[in-house]
This record gives sequence, structure tokens and C-alpha cells, in this order.
Amino acid sequence: MAKYEQLSLEERIKLDLLLKAGKSQRAVAAALGRAPSTISREVARNGRATNQYPAGYEPQRAEDRAQRRRRWDARFKLSRDAQLRAYVRQRLERGFSPEMIAGELRVQHGECVISHEAIYRFIYHRSAQKDYWHRLLPRRKSRRGRLRAGRQPLDYIEQRVSIAERPAEVAARTTAGHWEGDLMLFSRYSQALLVIHERTSRLLLAVRQPSKAAAPVAEHLLLQFGSMPPQLRRTLTLDNGGEFAHHYRLNRELGMATFFCDPRSPWQKGGIENAIGRMRRALPRSTDLTTLSPAALDALFATYNHMPRKCLGFQTPAQALCAALEVLHFNRECTSSLALE
Repeated sequence: MAKYEQLSLEERIKLDLLLKAGKSQRAVAAALGRAPSTISREVARNGRATNQYPAGYEPQRAEDRAQRRRRWDARFKLSRDAQLRAYVRQRLERGFSPEMIAGELRVQHGECVISHEAIYRFIYHRSAQKDYWHRLLPRRKSRRGRLRAGRQPLDYIEQRVSIAERPAEVAARTTAGHWEGDLMLFSRYSQALLVIHERTSRLLLAVRQPSKAAAPVAEHLLLQFGSMPPQLRRTLTLDNGGEFAHHYRLNRELGMATFFCDPRSPWQKGGIENAIGRMRRALPRSTDLTTLSPAALDALFATYNHMPRKCLGFQTPAQALCAALEVLHFNRECTSSLALE
């Protein structure tokens, strides 16, 4: 069965001319190669009187009304299709974003099944009806739009190099080995994860921290990057927190350059900010890390590294890094360390 297509503006113009020439709706349908029900429905829906227009069919007005109705109905596509709605909810519960879901469906079916915008509209429409679908999103935001970032002071950091001096190839994301780093903090005192994010593949690695002190942070960074081949540890971009005050040890002991964002500019390392935001779904700030075993923590980051990403052509970060560096394999589902084969 051929796929149904909406009437085009050209077809609507021909329909109007034929009707004004005295043709019946059945004759118009035959001339356009359409079903008679399509013509009768078109005339009834787009020819009725409104508050702005009198009754009567007019092609351009019918086209405008159809387009407006199509944009409005996109929000309710999931309401009409129970099977698609169940599929989207299942993926959301697994941690997929609307863009991931829309991209996955496009790859599976070879066409756009539903757009990520339609999924977002449905989610926030249902949330407004107290169904709270927004809690299934990776960020769990109750309203759309950016949240205002908090302000933080700029601490003096020895041998600090500004991000303005970072090589241009880092911003291009074409070469593996450029990383971003940050601490993922929790509400319980002294609980934190040191997280690093590879800019090209979006691979995410993490290790527990005993505190925010600079010395243990530097030790763990040396352990993480020291286990990688030189071509995978080129640069590291950080914020201006005091926990990274011993960053210069990376350059001194591993030859790895470090760069710092401008004050109050976390967007300059947006990759890791976005990654941590996604991980907050599985590890909210209220999490007690002492209740998580190392294997359980590794599994959470393994799930992240095996999720398809739109920016990678719906490859996973693990697949992207394997493609860039074929000699590497991932230890323990690429969660805690990288090793040579």
C-alpha cells in the first residue's frame, strides 16, 4: 500500500479551479488521482467559516490552515499512537534523550518517525497535566530553557594557562586525546567523583575522590592518564576550582598540556558539563556513594558510554573511540580505564 501524502498547494489550487468549474467532488478526485473521501474531507475541514474568514474554499488559506494544524498536531502524535508512546517511554526510562530516540527510529525505519521536538512537546504537555514525564528526561528539568549558572570566584592557580592559548584543533574535535575534567559533587560531605570526558568520542571516565583536595585529584589524574598511550593524552581543559591547583604535574610527568576556562564560563568545557548533567539521572546529588560498589559505579558509566549520540552519527562513545584508535580496547566495558591490546 502506497504511503498517504498530504495535499500539496498545487493540488489545492487545481481542486479549487475544478470545483468553480462545476465539477463534482468525485470528478475532482478522479482528476487529481485522489480518493473521493480525501476531497470531501479537504473541503469540509478547510472551507468552513471561522472567526476571521467566511465560509468557502480558498487554496492558500487551506494550505496555511493545514500547515498550522500539522504543527499543532505534532505534540499529540504520541497521544494517538499507543505503541510509539510505549516505545518512547521505555527508551526515556533507559536514559535516552529525545534526540537519541528520534535518531534511533530514523535509522531503523529510514525516515523520520517522530521528531525530538514532538517528543519534547508531548513530555511537557503531559507534565503540565501532572503526569510528570519530564522526570524521565536525563536532566529532569521541569521547564524548558537554560538554567542560569551560579557564580564562582576565580582562585589563583600556579602556572595557569588560559583557554585562549589552547590549540585550535582542540575546538575542532577532530583529533582524539583532548579531554575535559571536572568534579561531580554530592550533598554528603567529602563525596565526589573525578570525571574526565574525551572531546572527540565523548567517552566518559570517573574515579572516586576522598575529598576536593588538590593533591589526591592530581594523583588520580596521573593514574588515569598514565595508563593511556601518549596519543590519547594531549590536553586537558579544566575550570578554576582549587581542586585542580596541582594540574602542572600532568605536564611535568606526562607531557600533557592543561588549560583553564575563563571565570564563570563553564560553557567553554560544555562537553563535560553536559555529560555530568546526563549522569545526574543515575547519580543525583543526594546519592550516597558509600552504598555503591565499584562494579555498580562502573556499570553506570558503561551504560553512558554505550548509548548512541546524535553528534556521533548515533554511534556510541565506545564505538567512536574504537574507530579513532583501532589499537585500543575497553577494560570492564570502558568505564574505569583504557588499555592496549
